[in-house]
Amino acid sequence: MAKYLAQIILVGAQVVGRAFMRALRQEFAASRAAADARGRSERPQSAAASRIIGISLQEAQQILNVSSLNPEEIQKNYDHLFKVNDKSVGGSFYLQSKVVRAKERLDEELRIQAKGDKEKERKAET
Repeated sequence: MAKYLAQIILVGAQVVGRAFMRALRQEFAASRAAADARGRSERPQSAAASRIIGISLQEAQQILNVSSLNPEEIQKNYDHLFKVNDKSVGGSFYLQSKVVRAKERLDEELRIQAKGDKEKERKAET
């Protein structure tokens, strides 16, 4: 009887182990596919900026409530959100820092675009 009980426990552990490994492989594959898709959607410099600053371009646009990379609109929304989230007027330091990071990310994206435009002009001249 003990022999059969031990075999049942052993077989059960093997089944659970295999299922766990299969689920783990699927999760790794899904994570890799998502990372590849995210990497393809952004230019290499833009993806690097997202990793360094820690915020994606889309997230930065949502935080500052801008739909396009218009420097005047970005600055206007930044000034407003920075002012209303100031700790001295009852705002949140956390939200204020998110606003600052979003502005830094959008400024970096504008710099990358300007650099790309200059390179295109230089290639067109030659």
